[in-house]
Amino acid sequence: MNFINNIVRSTPKFFIFHFSFFILLQGIIMGATIKEIKINNTKVPTIFEKHNSLPIFNLQLVFQNSGYMQDKGKSGLTNLTAKFLNEGTLKDGAVKFARKLENRAISIHASNGFETFVIEVSCLKSEYKVALKLLKELLKNPNLSEKTLKKLKTLQISKLKQKENDFDYIASAQLNRMIFKDTPMQNPSSGTFESIKNIKLEDIKQNIKKLFNLDNLIVVAGGDITFEEIEKDIKPIMKNFKNQGNKEFKKIKVNLKIQNKVLKKDTKQAYIYFGSSFDIDSKSKNNYKAKVASFILGGSGFGSRLMEEIRVKRGLAYSAYGHISNKKSSSTFTGHLQTKLENQKEAKNLVQKLVNEFVENGVTQKELNSAKKFLLGSEPLRTETFSQRQSRAFSLYYKGLSQDYPMKELKLIEKLKLIDLNEFIKQHKEMTKLSFSIVTK
Repeated sequence: MNFINNIVRSTPKFFIFHFSFFILLQGIIMGATIKEIKINNTKVPTIFEKHNSLPIFNLQLVFQNSGYMQDKGKSGLTNLTAKFLNEGTLKDGAVKFARKLENRAISIHASNGFETFVIEVSCLKSEYKVALKLLKELLKNPNLSEKTLKKLKTLQISKLKQKENDFDYIASAQLNRMIFKDTPMQNPSSGTFESIKNIKLEDIKQNIKKLFNLDNLIVVAGGDITFEEIEKDIKPIMKNFKNQGNKEFKKIKVNLKIQNKVLKKDTKQAYIYFGSSFDIDSKSKNNYKAKVASFILGGSGFGSRLMEEIRVKRGLAYSAYGHISNKKSSSTFTGHLQTKLENQKEAKNLVQKLVNEFVENGVTQKELNSAKKFLLGSEPLRTETFSQRQSRAFSLYYKGLSQDYPMKELKLIEKLKLIDLNEFIKQHKEMTKLSFSIVTK
């Protein structure tokens, strides 16, 4: 990795793009392929990558449209469901089941995001059949008991209490309630005191049935193993999942009403979170422009417009970030900073001014050149490891993009002209309609 970094730093810009292609092309040639595993009449998409360098095995069962977006009136339900699946089987209990895993260096872990619910298995190739056997036991007989529910609810409520003094969390959660009002995204994944207290064991059981929808399943697998081996050995596991129909969701729109909410806490500095809509689709042909714009405005550390103007020139914050997020479920521009209490108003006004100027005037040629140099030089390094490549392959498939999209994106970034980027930025006046969530004294 250091060798590659040294080459990127010392190589003239003309060669960086071609060197990047060489590394990226290697990743594509040696990388993931999209296959299918047929269960009854259902074809389950499977992202597979063979990895001979290390004797490892990795499997991810990803249920799309199954994250905490489905919690509705029971905020925190899916998060709590994932924790149940990390508590072993009803027969063995959490401790005994954990020992079975540890004795063979096997990891089985459930987690969730907003759009997905994931069960991941990782181990040495020599233990993969044992790992799949234990996974099958877990899925057939999870530790669904009142005792476990009481334990997990107590732990979750304890964590929520700890977050009462996490002012970044408070400001961020308040911003989500503002810009995603009356949508599933207004609620935190971890739930609230009231919602967690009201969750019953029957809620968990029904949620597991709903989450494990074969029609929503995507398999991500690979390691020192063949696809034929995986196909044969995970079919008995996949038969635990029932067809419930492919449940799609509509993209969530950001609340366009400009809001400013200030929450008073016993704090020594002000926490300023801000956000607005950014109208773009996850499969838009202009995504590469959004990536470059995001990098220049707030995503490039000390080189970004926000950091340069807020910290370097005025010393108003230790750090300041802004990011264009483009997901299947939503697309936003959000950011945050911390500043002294007496600088709160100046910092907030400056953020608004900088975003307004960014949309109105765009970027400079110098900023575009710097962004190109970094993005073209660093992008291939994001797929150095097996886990990075698996993650990239899944993300591309999930968004409906081809597996060679990163290579195409690099070409587009290399050829991007200043006039085209600035025209794109000027079309997104919606990002100037910032809402602010502030936690202060």
